Amino acid sequence: MDKTLSSYGMMRLGVVSPELRVADIAFNTERIVEAMDEAAARQCRFLVFPELCVTGYTCGDLFFQSALLDQTREALFRLAQESSRRQSVLAVGAPIEYAGRLFNCAVFIADGRILGVVPKTFLPNTSEFYEERWFSSSLDAPGNEILWRGERIPFGTDLLFKAENLEGCVVGVEVCEDAWVANPPSGEMAWGGATVLLNLSASPEILGKEEYRRTLVQSQSARCLAAYAYASAGPGESSTDLVFSGHSLIAEYGALLAQTERFSFETRLATADIDIDRLLGERRRNNSFVVAPRRSFRQIPFTLPDAPAHTLQRDITATPFVPSGEEAQALRCREIFALQTTGLAKRLRHTGVQKAVVGLSGGLDSTLALLVMVKAFDALGIDREGIVAVTMPGFGTTSRTRGNAEGLAERLGVTLRTIPIDAAVRQHFADIGHPEEKHDITYENAQARERTQILMDVANQEGALVIGTGDLSELALGWCTYNADHMSMYGVNAGVPKTLVRYLVSWCAEEEFSGETAAILVDICNTPFSPELLPPDKDGEILQVTEDQVGPYLLHDFFLFHVVRLSFSPAKIIFLAQHAFGHTFSNEEILRWLMVFYRRFFSQQFKRSCLPDGPKVGSVALSPRGDWRMPSDASVALWLAQLEELEKAVRSEE
Repeated sequence: MDKTLSSYGMMRLGVVSPELRVADIAFNTERIVEAMDEAAARQCRFLVFPELCVTGYTCGDLFFQSALLDQTREALFRLAQESSRRQSVLAVGAPIEYAGRLFNCAVFIADGRILGVVPKTFLPNTSEFYEERWFSSSLDAPGNEILWRGERIPFGTDLLFKAENLEGCVVGVEVCEDAWVANPPSGEMAWGGATVLLNLSASPEILGKEEYRRTLVQSQSARCLAAYAYASAGPGESSTDLVFSGHSLIAEYGALLAQTERFSFETRLATADIDIDRLLGERRRNNSFVVAPRRSFRQIPFTLPDAPAHTLQRDITATPFVPSGEEAQALRCREIFALQTTGLAKRLRHTGVQKAVVGLSGGLDSTLALLVMVKAFDALGIDREGIVAVTMPGFGTTSRTRGNAEGLAERLGVTLRTIPIDAAVRQHFADIGHPEEKHDITYENAQARERTQILMDVANQEGALVIGTGDLSELALGWCTYNADHMSMYGVNAGVPKTLVRYLVSWCAEEEFSGETAAILVDICNTPFSPELLPPDKDGEILQVTEDQVGPYLLHDFFLFHVVRLSFSPAKIIFLAQHAFGHTFSNEEILRWLMVFYRRFFSQQFKRSCLPDGPKVGSVALSPRGDWRMPSDASVALWLAQLEELEKAVRSEE
């Protein structure tokens, strides 16, 4: 199953800030070659170097020297030879003379040849910049190819470089200031199909520019639905009036993947793996992107160097719905609560009701729903007594969950009603002729539907809304009883996956509450997931554990994100899961539960097709009125066939 990066729609890319001496072309060329070797040791053979890195950006009037220009051309041919030996792809910056004019150019080298030359369009000529003294803009180019050593080399800003061995990998190139203008050329390149954008830069450092540059690179990658690699000149440039830091970065779709250390006189290299497959998926979803006006481009083919898949240099988080870092997590929690409470508050304001009913089980989902209700009532200035928390002990209810439900309701100051369901369910069993000792799906669902009937009728009594507690993960797996906990008048948790539910309640215990309330919330977080529909064990402990039946929610939330949000293939999801979870789950376990996920996701769509209203919280949502429109009778055969092939491969490796 372990192949190459390209087999999973990925490529490896590096940005280099090389050691440099101004106007010392031989020295600079050697440093570029050494950087190629260093990158090759990291299995990276596609490198972006800074603007005018062959000569140095700060040569000044030395750019007019014919000796410097002649040696630059020879250095480029030598780099082409060296790239051939190392099977590398390079984008290097150099001054190029063409028809009596001098251009500041990016030179694209691959397959042992100079494949194209891209001149800079926007020449800064204010403050510390004086480029118009030496260079002409691409707008003044007299033609679209140059003749070197009898070979015609494409020249112009209409060049895109297309990898022949990775679908969708198309490279566009711009130079420094081109990225800092209102309408960067890279935007048109992205419209023309470029998924990887390169910027060869010599950006001097001043106070505050580091963060501005980082934001610029990330923003352009997000706007273009692309990867953006920015290579910047280091402190080897002249310090007559300026200091260069060598701040080079790689971003993908708004996320920073890698960056170099600043202010190092030695060569600095940063590498990252770009997910071309993901970028193509984002573009397929974005109608605004695909209908944008396009410019005509010349596409030049090249061979993309590959790398073994097991060397993946990309952070694959096991919890895609939960951000890393305490500050980011706290911000995420506040934002989620704001979305949930605002949605519920709007519904309460619209209906004019002053009361809401929730089934409080002592589990995570109903706890989160209650916390959201409390915040919404507080925001609207409605007395918390208008929240009617109904606990409905049944055959599987344990003293632990019942105690937590009652204790939490008491400490939050809401109205608590306890309505046992045993007698009503037994009467129902008698009515339909079902033996109580037969613990099948009828036994379980009868309890769930009795509870929902109670909630709906209590809501009628109180003139209230029934607030649903089911979460996004349960909706994906169909782990809810149709027309029971599946139904409500407003589902506040419908956009929150299970892993995030646990974290939100845990965060509330740490940040929002204290004392006995916090202690109850902590115990709820430590309680196994269970619908408590089967009798407990002889010690009164939970016997029916959800994850024993449907699988770990940690895995299922990972699958949910990569299947729904990113539309990845089963093979790629397994590959990413292997990296995300390490030895936590074996290949067999990942494969087994992914099969379960696909089977349940397809077979349970009919429950999602008639969901109650509820707020979208993150980038993954399953509302049939919003993000997810899927036939209830769609076939899962295609996906299962791929999984079965992967299963055979796993067995053959044993």
